[in-house]
Amino acid sequence: MSTLSELLALHARLPGDAVEHLQQVVVEWQLLADMSFADLLLWIPLPAPAGSAGMGEFLCVAQVRPTTAPTAHPEDWVAVRVHTADHPQLRRAMGEGRICREEGPRWHLEVPVRRETVPVRHGRSVVAVLSRDTNLAMPRVPSPLEIAYLGSASDLCQMIADGSFPPSAVTVGADTSPRAGDGLIRLDAGGLVSYASPNALSAYHRMGHASDLVGLSLAAVTRERVPDPFDAAEVAARIEAALAGWTSLRMEVQARGAVVLVRALPLRPRGEAAGALVLVRDVTDLRRRDQALLSKDATIREIHHRVKNNLQTVAALLRLQARRTAIPEARRVLAESVRRVNSIALVHETLSTSVAERVDVDELVDKVLPVIGDGATAESRAKVRREGSFGTLPAALATPLVLVLTELVHNALAHAFEPGRTGEVVVAAQRRADNLDVVVTDDGRGLPSEFDLETSGGLGLQIVRTLSDSELGSTLEVRPRAGGGTEAIIRLPLRAP
Repeated sequence: MSTLSELLALHARLPGDAVEHLQQVVVEWQLLADMSFADLLLWIPLPAPAGSAGMGEFLCVAQVRPTTAPTAHPEDWVAVRVHTADHPQLRRAMGEGRICREEGPRWHLEVPVRRETVPVRHGRSVVAVLSRDTNLAMPRVPSPLEIAYLGSASDLCQMIADGSFPPSAVTVGADTSPRAGDGLIRLDAGGLVSYASPNALSAYHRMGHASDLVGLSLAAVTRERVPDPFDAAEVAARIEAALAGWTSLRMEVQARGAVVLVRALPLRPRGEAAGALVLVRDVTDLRRRDQALLSKDATIREIHHRVKNNLQTVAALLRLQARRTAIPEARRVLAESVRRVNSIALVHETLSTSVAERVDVDELVDKVLPVIGDGATAESRAKVRREGSFGTLPAALATPLVLVLTELVHNALAHAFEPGRTGEVVVAAQRRADNLDVVVTDDGRGLPSEFDLETSGGLGLQIVRTLSDSELGSTLEVRPRAGGGTEAIIRLPLRAP
């Protein structure tokens, strides 16, 4: 399915600012569809064939359905071409630059549909046509809410035809602003409330306003309810600015424990002040859940931080014990334990600074490898480096994988090279959609002829086998490397079983 940008690039010869204007229309138009109780389709004229006069076809480049009424178009109209002979209102709105309505409904898939076409003006030119298609199969009772919705929608449609809506400035957050069903308040030109939907009244009741809003100054009422003087002044100023014709971004205000999103839109059809539209949404429960999640994330990070500190304390105690031990073999064993504990501590240190329970393994390996190289035997002059990318992995996989790599690299540095000989140990990673292949290679002396991975009694290889089988669910192979040396191959499945 082609996107709006792709269709405009393929079929429209519009300047960049006109394309941005159409994209902004699409950002704002769910509100218009809900208040119109109608489907909205955005049409652009296609170039007429050579030798013909006038506009021949229109192309639908975007579509939105209402959440407040049955759709008139259950099928997808995007990328559909229509001829102006079958849809003359599109040509009329484009050519005359005014809103056009069909005299009577047309039948579409056994449903009566009334169409109204709105020219989309940008600057001095009409660049597209917006059609409002209303499903007339289900009659609507003209309630105060419906009257307020349709009146506000008509004003916004006229502003689209005038070129004053959406505003030229990018309204960041418009796509996440309150919707009509969340709470709608209509203000007259003097800033007094002429209609407030039930959801809007409920939001203000939670802010501490017990009476009705109709006939009151919304800016004054909101200023009185918000205890923070700066927020109170800001939200009142935004409501008053909308009455003066300025569009503002949505804003969050708090009052009596309630959190409410507020956005004010000016209504100025044909350039005449007609009041403003204020959308409100009670997001108190949503913000409480957000706060609970933030608190949970902070707790998890704090736990990882404390585990890291405890592991570093354990490593320091083992290091201190090693210095006080006169037996060389005991010192070596304690030093290896310090290295293993530090590797686990590095994983928890990474998790303590991350929001998600995932680890950037590349960053982690780049921290671990120099530590292993520095702790290798003094006689070895081999260097350690990484190739390829591990990507991010869950902590449950990252911890055993780092321990496995630590043991394999340490074994290579300790056993692969003659004393004083230079060499290189490479940790290479290749990630695919379903698995991660890791190869640890060295250019040292190679494996002894009697080597058997399954029967090897070394503690390091026992740790590698255990972690590979039980924690990673991976396969492990240690074999001679072509050209001399040794290579250890780990294949880690990434798909959940």
